[in-house]
Amino acid sequence: MCVALGAFAAHGLDSTLSVKAMATFRTAVLYQFLHTIALFSLVSLPEDLLVPRRQELVAKSWLLGIALFSGSLYTLVFTGISALGMITPLGGTAFICGWLVLFTGAKKRTD
Repeated sequence: MCVALGAFAAHGLDSTLSVKAMATFRTAVLYQFLHTIALFSLVSLPEDLLVPRRQELVAKSWLLGIALFSGSLYTLVFTGISALGMITPLGGTAFICGWLVLFTGAKKRTD
């Protein structure tokens, strides 16, 4: 989906969006792409690496971040409703919370 959105922006929106709107769209795609890769990596971690339930909490935080951060930016670009910009920091906060939970939830090695 991220690749398709990036290609759509590069080939389908380049002539219709302003430079600022295109930059906003690209930011949304970038953060969605990075956190999608992070999610795939997260589910590949060994089960004993994180404190129980942390993996699920991290995944939910990142999914919420994608929906709020990238989703609000996509909607902003296509609707022009600037009030949506107030939602974007909530998504960024969800991303940050997910990373904090991941880094603070690592189990200590006993060997």
